[in-house]
Amino acid sequence: MSDKEINIAKVINLNLIDLHLNGKTKKDVIKELSTLLKKDDDITNTQDFIDDVFLREEEGETGIGQGVAIPHGKSKAVKNTMIAIGLSDHPIPWETLDDKPVTAVILFAVRDQDADTLHLKLLQRVAILLSDDDFIDKLHAAKNKKNVIDLLCGNKGR
Repeated sequence: MSDKEINIAKVINLNLIDLHLNGKTKKDVIKELSTLLKKDDDITNTQDFIDDVFLREEEGETGIGQGVAIPHGKSKAVKNTMIAIGLSDHPIPWETLDDKPVTAVILFAVRDQDADTLHLKLLQRVAILLSDDDFIDKLHAAKNKKNVIDLLCGNKGR
């Protein structure tokens, strides 16, 4: 996946989306999304991956504001670089740029060997999407998993 233009459809699938997160804390939510990655066979060890995500969390806040957080882990436990997405019906306390809780979490699971290339391109692509208030509103309002994938992949009309 060394395309100049990253195809987000290759790093997300219906199994990696939870529209009703149960977790009440950042730790719970990251564990919940990591479990999806393990069930989808994208990570080899859930706890090792979670530990790597929290190492990154110590470097700086991943809550970007407007109810969205983008935690990420570069880890030897990752088999396939993927994105897991969770939406919550309740606010989750998170360190954010606007000091407000989050209800949308986009968790990046990045293979060590993709750390400098694919990882940065994925982050850049998602950051561009998240700079659009309309995109954020639609993400928070997504009613089904296909809506989330269509939104991320730029298929606005479906």
